[in-house]
Amino acid sequence: MGGKLFSESALERMEKEYGQWHQEYLKALSKMPERLDRFSTVSDLEVRPLYTPLDVKDQDFFEDIGFPGMFPYTRGVQSTMYRARLWTMRMFAGLGTAEDTNKRFHYLIDHGETGLSTAFDFPTLMGYDTDSPLARGECGKCGVAIDTLEDMQRLFENINLERVTTSMTINPPASIIWAMYLANGENQGYDRKMMGGTIQNDCLKEFIAQKTLMLPPEPSLRLVTDTVEFGTREVPRWNTISISGYHIREAGSTAVQELAFTIYDGITYVEEGIKRGLKVDEFAGRLSFFWNSHVDFFEEIAKMRAGRRMWARIMRDRFQAKHPRSMLMRFHTQTAGCSLTAQEPYNNIIRTTTEALAAILGGTQSLHTNSLDEVYMIPSEEAVLIALRTQQILAEECGVANVMDPLAGSYFVEALTNKMEEEALAYIRKLDELGGMVAAIERDYPQMEIADAAYHFQQQVEKGEKIIIGVNKYPSERPDLEFVLKIDDSLENGQIERLNRFKEKRDKVKLQKAMDELRRRCEGPPCWENNVMPALIDAVRAGATEQECCDLYREVFGTYSDRGSF
Repeated sequence: MGGKLFSESALERMEKEYGQWHQEYLKALSKMPERLDRFSTVSDLEVRPLYTPLDVKDQDFFEDIGFPGMFPYTRGVQSTMYRARLWTMRMFAGLGTAEDTNKRFHYLIDHGETGLSTAFDFPTLMGYDTDSPLARGECGKCGVAIDTLEDMQRLFENINLERVTTSMTINPPASIIWAMYLANGENQGYDRKMMGGTIQNDCLKEFIAQKTLMLPPEPSLRLVTDTVEFGTREVPRWNTISISGYHIREAGSTAVQELAFTIYDGITYVEEGIKRGLKVDEFAGRLSFFWNSHVDFFEEIAKMRAGRRMWARIMRDRFQAKHPRSMLMRFHTQTAGCSLTAQEPYNNIIRTTTEALAAILGGTQSLHTNSLDEVYMIPSEEAVLIALRTQQILAEECGVANVMDPLAGSYFVEALTNKMEEEALAYIRKLDELGGMVAAIERDYPQMEIADAAYHFQQQVEKGEKIIIGVNKYPSERPDLEFVLKIDDSLENGQIERLNRFKEKRDKVKLQKAMDELRRRCEGPPCWENNVMPALIDAVRAGATEQECCDLYREVFGTYSDRGSF
């Protein structure tokens, strides 16, 4: 027996009565016109005035909606969702030196945070040590400076790395930073097989959106696959890629583009793992995703629901995955940085709260809430505590975690979920026609689609078709926030002095031997025997800095610069 939601006779009656209602609606509009010429989501998907069973008449409950923890996972990846365990509250933290960030970690843990998330400064993100001429003036400004294994040890001082999971937002140098994390954990007596967390490690979205670039696409994919292979064999609790739509959305994409391009990046990583000789069910269960929760409440919920359903079907039908865990789209969510405004910054608390609520109703496994001052600088303690309390109040006081996928069956939410999937699949077919994501990136296809979407939205804002309170409607003076964090420029000199002392005491012979082995593996064909991770762990233990490892990568694989598109 099928799972159709409505009988033919009921639909016929609804169609008749909908027509009657619509006539009354048009009469009312003749006396009082609608507020806007056109209603649409933030991504400019048209929103009609009313949704009924007619909008979901072809929906099959079992095939399209189902139950939490059961295929197609539209309603959630766990059968219990938040009734058994709340999402991980993982506030993004990184500032100044390793000691400064360690202090922030402990502050957040003491106030109820349940997982760590590490932000790195720009030199670290780009693969340069603090003493590089290219790094001057940037030490600790947008995250923590990590040059050496000793920095990593100071970063996680007195934190149990088997009990707390850690997310690290870094991409081209991800393998090196992960090697430092694992080496430090083992030096502290922890078992790598018991250590859990996530490295972002998503090279493809860097070419598409964020642009912290180092190597060309092919060697970048090779290094990502090395981490997947190593994690599968050696670090089974680790998510070796966080396939990230967040930065695609921050670059100006629509919700549909974020969904489509991110899922296709995931498809590409699965293909690369299979090419390496891994079986899909060996590694797919440790892939995770990272979504942006923007200010359009229902659009974001629909996006997350559609994403779970799409990924489950893709893994089952395209890759013949058999294990249910391989079909689960587990994801972290961060509220939208691009929705924050410097004008009237306290409004950002309200925006973040609604975005967090959308992520919760969308079924996230982990959540970061942006701070009200994050549009100025990395968050202050005062602001980050409000952001953490926002999650805790939603979790503990509001009742929104008591029922699983409570909006399922809403005619609007189900219709919008279907629309998101339909339009995202059209993009996926286009990417297939172009020969895959790498070929599409080389033709600037996703980059130009995002640029066009960003330009269209900005035009709408400037015309007043999209409202941003305090910016293009009810504007006011920009206030001064007394608690905005400032990073002292003198930190850089101290970090460089510490780095120099570290380099002076290294065993040069041991270091050279480790770097020679790393080079040998990089120059060899991709395979387990040439996997870079064991050599990287040995190299950072021998005293290799992040930049020394990245420079070796650059020498062997070449460099990549964004050529720009117009």
